[in-house]
Amino acid sequence: MAWERNYKADAATAWRLQLNRARFEQLLQAGQYREVASAAIRIESRTNLLFSFEKMALRDAVGTPAGARRFAQGLYQFLHGEGAMEERFTGWTAAMAALPRRQTRVVTWPAVTVFGFLAQPRRHIFLKPNVTRNAAVRYGFPFTYESRPTWSVYRQLLEFASVIRADVADLGPRDLIDIQSFMWVQGSEEYGGRVFRPVQTTRVKPSRGIVAPTVA
Repeated sequence: MAWERNYKADAATAWRLQLNRARFEQLLQAGQYREVASAAIRIESRTNLLFSFEKMALRDAVGTPAGARRFAQGLYQFLHGEGAMEERFTGWTAAMAALPRRQTRVVTWPAVTVFGFLAQPRRHIFLKPNVTRNAAVRYGFPFTYESRPTWSVYRQLLEFASVIRADVADLGPRDLIDIQSFMWVQGSEEYGGRVFRPVQTTRVKPSRGIVAPTVA
């Protein structure tokens, strides 16, 4: 699974260097919204997490001053703002939905979740719809998917990640990059749908007040 991890971990390292909280705040205070948006998109571009049409849609959406400002402010609030995770995730989704668009919509699950995943991989996880749904089926986790990004679906994904984390604790997962990479190998046809489901898995009951998992 090293291949699946390394390029994501490299992007997360680049984020910590270029858009850590202190730097992010400096740019916002200086009104450098386009620099924030450009840095975020540049870092993501080093990965293959988004489809090309999603990458293009994001570049178009933040190409105007208003779009860059909405993106930068919304992303900061999501990552570092106050309030419960549900409120912040919902606000971020709304900010993405309000971005200017030309042809392709920006509010896809990959586009909504990729920046949190790269910025805070101990807290946030990435959702690629088909692979994640396949992984959940093969793992035996009840995952109810909706195409429109919502907190209820993201909460389920965090619960799924918590289950896997507990099941593979002996492997020492470092963060949610490891967990997402495990899901990818489990659910992607690229790996022939390999199944690594333990004989017995840990189950968590759905809860309204879930705390995002932190992998030690």
